Amino acid sequence: PPTEEPHVETFSAPSKPRLYYTRPPLKADLPHIQKRWPFILAFATLGVSAWAAFLLFATNQEKLSSSVVKHIMQTVRDNEELKDMLGDAIRPEPAWYLNGDPWINGSINLPQGNVDLSFRLKGHQGSGTLYFTSIRKGKGQPFTPLRFRVIGDDKRVVNL
Repeated sequence: PPTEEPHVETFSAPSKPRLYYTRPPLKADLPHIQKRWPFILAFATLGVSAWAAFLLFATNQEKLSSSVVKHIMQTVRDNEELKDMLGDAIRPEPAWYLNGDPWINGSINLPQGNVDLSFRLKGHQGSGTLYFTSIRKGKGQPFTPLRFRVIGDDKRVVNL
């Protein structure tokens, strides 16, 4: 029998498993991941801006092709006093940002009975701004023009 007592070792904490191999050293830190919200915000802003531009273009095209604007242009082309001021070939002045179409300011609201427009006119002698306002007092009644005039760039006024 052994003469000495066996050596007893006590531990104060659980043992940790040892690594089977040494880990390779890190060559570089992990890459920094960029935040995505600036890109999302930029694309959202671009999308909303494109949508708004399309709506403005579509409503302008709707005004331009309305019977009111066509009738106004026919009246303007037939007026002799306006031909003396602007010259022949009177047409709406094109805007560069609309690819040759004019910009129509104002609104055409036939169901409510009001039309209020202004846009630029151009002839071979000069140009000016046309203002047209018309209202309808009641349903089924005709429209009453309140303002129908062209103010030239030389400050001459032609009431139609």
